[in-house]
Amino acid sequence: MTADVLRTDRPGREELGRVLRALGALSSDWAPTFAAVDRAAFLPDLMWPYDLETRASATADKREDPDAWYAAADRNVPIVTQWDDGAHLGPGPGTLSTSSSSMPATVYLLLQDLAVEDGMRVLDVGTGTGETAGALTHRLGPGNVTTIEVDEFVSGAARERLCLHGLYPEVVVGDGFEGYADAAPYDRVLATVGVLEIPGAWVTQTRPGGIILAPFGTRYGNADAVVCLEVKGETATGHFTRRVEFMKLRTQRGLDIVADDYLSAGPLEGADRDRTSVTEGEFLPGQWSDLPFVLGLRVPACRHKVADKRDGARPVWFYSLSDLSWACVMFRDGRTEAEVWQSGPRRLWDEVSDAYHWWRGQGSPDVTRFGLTITPHGQHAWLDDPEESWPV
Repeated sequence: MTADVLRTDRPGREELGRVLRALGALSSDWAPTFAAVDRAAFLPDLMWPYDLETRASATADKREDPDAWYAAADRNVPIVTQWDDGAHLGPGPGTLSTSSSSMPATVYLLLQDLAVEDGMRVLDVGTGTGETAGALTHRLGPGNVTTIEVDEFVSGAARERLCLHGLYPEVVVGDGFEGYADAAPYDRVLATVGVLEIPGAWVTQTRPGGIILAPFGTRYGNADAVVCLEVKGETATGHFTRRVEFMKLRTQRGLDIVADDYLSAGPLEGADRDRTSVTEGEFLPGQWSDLPFVLGLRVPACRHKVADKRDGARPVWFYSLSDLSWACVMFRDGRTEAEVWQSGPRRLWDEVSDAYHWWRGQGSPDVTRFGLTITPHGQHAWLDDPEESWPV
C-alpha cells in the first residue's frame, strides 16, 4: 500500500461531525479523536456505501470519481469494504457482506458506552478497516490497545493504514471468539462484530470490574442489540443499550435455511391448520422495532423469514433449528385473522405467539429493559431483574 494524499479540509467531514454531535454520538471527550482519526484514511479505493432506506449497496470508486467517494466516506452510513470473504472483487456489490466500516454514529456511541479512562487496556474484536482500533489508540496510546481480525488480508490492510497515520496498536490475526490471552487481562473488550454467544474467553480475559461491550443477537433473525456486561469473576451481567445490526463473527454465522428440507419432512397439505387474531401490523411493526429481538430471546432455536407481499398476501415462515418443525402464518390485506400452518414436534407459531403476547403483557418493553447474564454454564436473558432469567 502506498501513501495517498488525503483531502482533509472537507465540508462533508465537518458536516459529519455536526451530525454526530446533534445525535449525541460524539461526546466532548471523543471530539479530539474524531478530528485526528479520519474515517476516509481507513477506506479502500473501491467500496460500497449502504443505503439504510433501500437496504442496498452502491459502488464508490475513488479512482473513477473521488468527489463521490469522499462524499460517501463522510456520510453517516455503513460502508461495505469486502464481499464474500474476499472472493468477490467488484466492481458491483457481491452476495454476502463480510467486512465493513460501521456507521460513524454507531462507532462513537460504542466508544462512549465503553467508558474508557487513561491507562486502560482494550481488546478490539473485529479489526475491519482499523478505524476503531485507531480511535482507541489515539485516545489510550499504542501499548494499551490490541485488535484482532480473523481475515489475514483485512488485518494486513488495516495494519498498513494504521501505520501510515502514526497509529500503532498491536494487530493480531486470529479468531476473535478466542480473544487474545497474550495481552490479557483487559479493562475493556469491544466487539464490532455481532455474536450469538458471548465467549467465555472474553470473560476470563477481562479483569473483575471490567466491561465487555458487544452486539448480541439470536438465530431468530438479524436484529442485534448492544449489551454492556460488567465482569464479576467467572460471570458477567448487564443491560442491553440499543438496537443495532452488525455482521456476525465468522465462526457464528448461521447456516442457510433450505425450506424444501422442512416441507419434505412435513408437507403443507399435512400440516395442522389454525387461525390467529394477531395482525400483520402488530407482528411486523417496522424495521427498527424491538419485537424481533425480543422474540429471539424468548423462542430458542428458531429462524423466521418474512416473504415479499404478493396480491395482498404476505407469508411469514418459522423454522426450528433443533428439528424439522416449521410454521407459516399468512397475513392478508383486509382480513382480521391470519391462517396458520404448523408441522413437526414443535408448535412453532404457538411458541412465537406466546412470546409475542408475553411481551405485550409486559407493556411492550424496549431492549433497554432486557439484560444478559453469562456464567460458565451458559447465558441467560432477563427483563428488569437478573434473578428472573431464562436460558438463551
